[in-house]
Amino acid sequence: MADLKKGARITGSTRDKLAADLKRKYEKGASIRALAESTGRSYGFVHRVLSESGVTLRGRGGATRTKKK
Repeated sequence: MADLKKGARITGSTRDKLAADLKRKYEKGASIRALAESTGRSYGFVHRVLSESGVTLRGRGGATRTKKK
């Protein structure tokens, strides 16, 4: 991963490389929170970069509630 300072603006080819790397890791199963932690960026930033790069985001995890009969 490139040397990303917290809060620094990431544009151009650096952002494209980061987006491609995040997309590859996300598609292999990494969570957005894990990616945010590893890059030192916020959840929102990672979510936005993934959305911009055309990734189909997974649904929320955890147990789903079912109606009782």
